[in-house]
Parts: sequence; structure tokens; C-alpha cells
Amino acid sequence: MKKIKFMDTSFRDGFQSCFGARVKTEDFLPALEAACKAGTRYFEIGGGARFQSLYFYCQEDAFDMMDKCREVAGPDADLQTLSRGANVVGLVSQSRDIIDLHAKMFKKHGVSTIRNFDALNDVRNLAYSGSRIHAAGLKHQVSVTLMSLPPGLDSGYAHSPEFYIDSLKKVLEAEIPFDSVCFKDASGTTTPKIIFDTIKAARKLLPAEVTIHMHTHETAGMGVAAYMAAIEGGADFVDLSMQPVSGGTCSTDIITMWHRLRGTDYQLDVDIDKIIEAESIFKNCMEKYFMPPEACEVSPMIPFSPMPGGALTANTQMMRDNNCLELYPKVIDEMREVVAKGGFGTSVTPVSQFYFQQAFANVTQGKWKKITEGYGKMVLGYFGHTPAEPDAEVVKLASEQLGLEPTREDVHDINDNDPKLGVKAATEKLQAAGLETTDENIFITATCGDKGIDFLKGNKPLGIRYKEEAKPAAPATSKSTEASEPGSYVVTVEGKSFNVHVAPGGATSVAPVAAAPAAAPAASSGGAGFEVKSPMPGKVFKVVVSEGDVLEAGEEVMILEAMKMETSIKTEKAGRVIEVCVNKDQQVASGEVLVIFEEV
Repeated sequence: MKKIKFMDTSFRDGFQSCFGARVKTEDFLPALEAACKAGTRYFEIGGGARFQSLYFYCQEDAFDMMDKCREVAGPDADLQTLSRGANVVGLVSQSRDIIDLHAKMFKKHGVSTIRNFDALNDVRNLAYSGSRIHAAGLKHQVSVTLMSLPPGLDSGYAHSPEFYIDSLKKVLEAEIPFDSVCFKDASGTTTPKIIFDTIKAARKLLPAEVTIHMHTHETAGMGVAAYMAAIEGGADFVDLSMQPVSGGTCSTDIITMWHRLRGTDYQLDVDIDKIIEAESIFKNCMEKYFMPPEACEVSPMIPFSPMPGGALTANTQMMRDNNCLELYPKVIDEMREVVAKGGFGTSVTPVSQFYFQQAFANVTQGKWKKITEGYGKMVLGYFGHTPAEPDAEVVKLASEQLGLEPTREDVHDINDNDPKLGVKAATEKLQAAGLETTDENIFITATCGDKGIDFLKGNKPLGIRYKEEAKPAAPATSKSTEASEPGSYVVTVEGKSFNVHVAPGGATSVAPVAAAPAAAPAASSGGAGFEVKSPMPGKVFKVVVSEGDVLEAGEEVMILEAMKMETSIKTEKAGRVIEVCVNKDQQVASGEVLVIFEEV
């Protein structure tokens, strides 16, 4: 009987898939300790979105979090983090010196293994980062990223077993040092047949001592079937999680997989009674966090528009923040075309976010009217080669709107020549802000940008979504109205509105409803006036203009932030600013007046 080993993804992927990666370290350490006592020795504890999110939302330092995890887990536990190839732990690709610094800093702060992937399966993006991980004395788990699309949208070669094995062969031909191989399906859409064929072929290709890992999510309801196909094909490890961050948009639950393997030729390497106890402790630890209802569900529509579990809830939560959750089904529908015209890059960070951002722009600003920066740079080649050629018309639009020519140049060379990137640029930003230029601060600045500088200067807003306790309804002042989905309601209590979702079994989640946008002030009566309105829902990231400023047509008035992207808002006509109608950090609705001008 073959023992199947597993990595517990609760403390990284689970947090991202349920809570937008926004969880305080002090809250989950007791659960990590309980899992260690249960015998689990292999954990995913950082990287990916669990780096930036700590600085942006949790008021914490990710390096401190890693240190504390190592202290609790002990010296022998295998603590793994997730890296996005040339992007390391951000949405922007980096220069070589920052990629090298990433490996050194994570080694310094207790990490033992880094899973390294590239959403485009461009081996160039794995080669340098992999060599730096190995040189730092870490275990390098090189990855091939998986995804499937339905009939009629199939690209042919891309995302077939042949494509995946060819990607693995390129890794071998490039002589990238690695210790294990992961086949990573973040969207949970790859069919069991493709998984079986791929891993069976990989097992024949790889040396016997190289372990094969399989990663997937239950988002489309196929996680257990996918893992069985991987195990039967020759996989040695699977990624599993504990309740409450298992199933739904997350990885398969440890107990579920243990049960599935009973009576087969395989056995999960676990003491199940101790895991049950650890899960109970973990559920108590997470009790105060708001769990979006979609995190607990599977969607049969995800294979038609692949959205990773780790991105799905993060995006729906951001849509809640921007009071536009009703647009989610339209955005998911739009993703189908966006993926196909984008060249079939795997729907995993950062490409999954590029897809969602472009789909969101298509829904809110008109189909292909606005090419978002990340998506545009991807189709132009600034993140590497896409598995298939992107749509020629989309490439043309991206080139015109972003002012960039298509390229086949290595992204590392592009970034090394960019004066805004690298250790030198980050050091100068720190010095200008009067901050210490430690290696940690340099890396934080390079990967988190201005928000990283804000954190280091002590500006640490809290963005964690805790449960809100609804007050008892007062008959004279309260009312309840049914919302758009079964089991969901908008409850108004003493003038305050709450989204309430009652799940089967009676579990209830409550979150405050975003305030309605204030009415815009009237235009000046002194002359012909015009308004600049928001083309999309979002939050005001920066106000560029002041009353009295005179602008030419095409000049920027402010920057909005939504779906992890910053959108520049410009005036289409020349004029003098007579009223700035919104403030920094204010939520705005699509069509809301931002600035009022008078013509000059």
C-alpha cells in the first residue's frame, strides 16, 4: 500500500481563498501549533498574496509572520512559500537583483521550500528565479501550471498533456536545479483524464527520487476526482487543508481525502483522530472572521470561465467593498472571451487577476474600450510568451493605449533596464522617505510600492473583514428586504444596513452594506460647465487636482483603485476646476461625479 503525503495549505492558500489573505498571525498560531501536534510537518505558510496583504490590510510584517511560524513549527518542519517566478510575491515582475533578494530573505526568515511557478509556463521566468532559490540553500519546487477550457474554446495544443510535458521537458533542458515538481491547477478546472495522462508521463520522464506534487481546488467540484487521478498517475504528494478553509474555493479537506482513500491501494499519511482535533481548534481560531458565502460553495460554471479559488473570493470581497457585487456574474461570463483572446495563459496569479481586471473593465467601461495595464502588457509580451498567440486586434489596442510595442525580449532584461525597478530604485525611495535601508525594507518597497513605504512610515490601515454582530431589530425603525440570492437579505437596523446570508444548517454571516454615494454638488452658474464622472466603481486612491487648477484636455484629475488596479481618470476637455466632489479613500459608484469644471 502506497502512503500518500500531503502539504497543509490552510495557512496560506486557505487564507487567500476564504479571507482575501487577511488574517492576523496571532489568531492562527494556536491552530498551527495544534496541526504540528497532530503530526503534520509540511505547511504552506506564506508567499503569494500572503506577503502584500499583511502590509496592505493586516498591520503586520510578513517577515515577522514567517519568523513566528518557524518558532511554533520547530526546526524540522518543512515550511513552504509560493513564488510567481519573475513576479516573486507581487503582480509586477521584478529585476534580477530583487528576485535574488527574495530567495535570500525568505531563507533568512525560516522558509525551507519555495514553490516556484509561471502562469504562462515560460521557462525563462522559472530559470533565473529557480537558480536563485537553489543558490540560497532552499529547496526548489518547480511548477507546471494547469487549466482547462470547455469545448469550443479549446486552444488545441495549449493546456493539453503534450503541452504540459513539453513545458517540463523545457525545464529539464534548461538545467534548472529543482528538488520536486508540482502540477498546479489553481482554478480546479483541469479534467481528471488530462491530470492522469500528464502525471503518468511525467513520472516516466523524471528520476525516481523526484517527488511529484499535485495542487488543485474544489472550486468546480472536481478536487477529489482530480487528486485520485493524480495519485493513480504516480503523484506522491497532494495539497490539502483543514476546516474552515477547505472545500469550496479551497483545497480538499484532509479528512475528506483520508476517507476517499479508505479501502484503496493508497493511504493518507495522517493520524486522523488528531487531525479532527486540530480542525476543531482551527475553526475556533477563525470564528471571528467574516466568511463570504461563495467561499463555501462549488460552481459548475467555473470550467467555462476559469477563476482560481484564491482569486474568486478576493475579487468578490473587493466588489463588496466597491458596492458592485451584482456585476460578478457578468464579469465571470466576460472572462471566457478575455482568456481566449489573451493567449490562454493559465488562470493563476498574476494572470488570473489580469483576466478579471480586463473582464471588469469590459463590463463597466464597454467591451474592449479600455485595455487594462496588466492584461495589455501580458498580450504584448512584457510578462513572457503566452501559450498561444493573443488576438491580433487586442494586441493592436493594447499597443495603442499603453504606448508599447509587442516584444519577445526576456522580461528580466526589460526589468533590469527599468530605472524604476531594482535594489537601487527601492533604496532611493527609502532614503527619500527617511527610512532605514535594510534588505527587508528594500524588498518590501520593491514588491509593495508606495503602500510598502506607507507601512514602514507607520501608516497601517486595518482592512480585515471581521463578523459584525447585528443588533436586535426594532419594529418601529427596522425592516428586512430579500436580496438577490436565496438565503441573503439586506437588514436595516437603526438606520444601518447589513448584508445577511443564512447558509443551510443555520450558519449566518453578516457584513455592513457600503454607504450609498453622496449626491454631487451642482455646477457653477458662472459659465458653461462639465463634469468628469467615474467610469467604474472603486475607491479614490489619489486626488491630483485642486479647485482653481486649469487643465488641458487629456490631463489626469485623479486615480481610482479597484480590483487591485489603479485607473487614471482624465478630463476630455480643457477647463478650470470649480469643485472636487470626492476625497481620498472615498468609495465611488460608476457614473458618480468626481470633478466639476467650467470651460475656459
